[in-house]
Amino acid sequence: MLASGASLLPVNPTLGVLLAVLLVVAAGAAALFRLAPDSGTGRSRQILTAGLRATVQLAVVSALITWVIHHAVATVAFILLMFAVAVRTAGRRITTDETWWKTAAPIAAGVAPVVGALLLTGLVPVKGIALIPITGILIGGALTATVLAGRRALDELELRHGEVEAGMALGLLEREARMEVARPAASDALLPGLDQTRTVGLVTLPGAFVGMLLGGADPLSAGAVQLFVLIALMAIQAVAVAVTVELVTRGQLHRPGRGSGGTAERTGRLDRLTGSVKAVLTRHRSRRRAPR
Repeated sequence: MLASGASLLPVNPTLGVLLAVLLVVAAGAAALFRLAPDSGTGRSRQILTAGLRATVQLAVVSALITWVIHHAVATVAFILLMFAVAVRTAGRRITTDETWWKTAAPIAAGVAPVVGALLLTGLVPVKGIALIPITGILIGGALTATVLAGRRALDELELRHGEVEAGMALGLLEREARMEVARPAASDALLPGLDQTRTVGLVTLPGAFVGMLLGGADPLSAGAVQLFVLIALMAIQAVAVAVTVELVTRGQLHRPGRGSGGTAERTGRLDRLTGSVKAVLTRHRSRRRAPR
């Protein structure tokens, strides 16, 4: 006999205390080991804020979801809200300038075709009870891939800017030179989804699978739904990463101050460019002089 959701995790004061302890442990570990990209960023504070926000947001959603899923207009509005929040979150994680809103493109490019295919084939009914959770999972996957790809691509371009300028000096277009640097780094954004899919059933039992079992579905149906979710997520994330890299390499998604460095920065870039070009030319001359 399958256990019910209530027996799996009862909602009582003990749960509240345990959640508070876990949140404090997470924030304390981040503070103790200084898990932050720089001295001005406090990950421990972000962890506490995220936990509190999640509590409030889930409380509100839990109160509204029963009404939302029975009204078509409310369902569409809720999905658009999820999309808007995902765009805002992804954009602000990647950049703080005015280009953040362009993260709407990779998220929409990945999610919209999959959701459209589900509705057109009838695999998912046009009902909030099915559409909202599936769309939420897909948007969440696209959000994660977009953030990782955007941050990794921009970080790598800043770190290896001299290589980009060297490539342009040798005749590559700016997009092509930037692509050679950004694409390999951004592809790492696919690793979490790949690892989750490769280890499903062996290391983890994902939420959709467990949720269906607790709801009374047979294991075969639960497995089929979870398999669809995992493969759909890989497709969505691959598209999201590809579009994100394209935006970055075309200069449509960038960070503040791109291309407006001071004298010291320009001098450093010129030195790196000169050194990179000299290295390429030296290798070329060595090949020509080598005995045949």
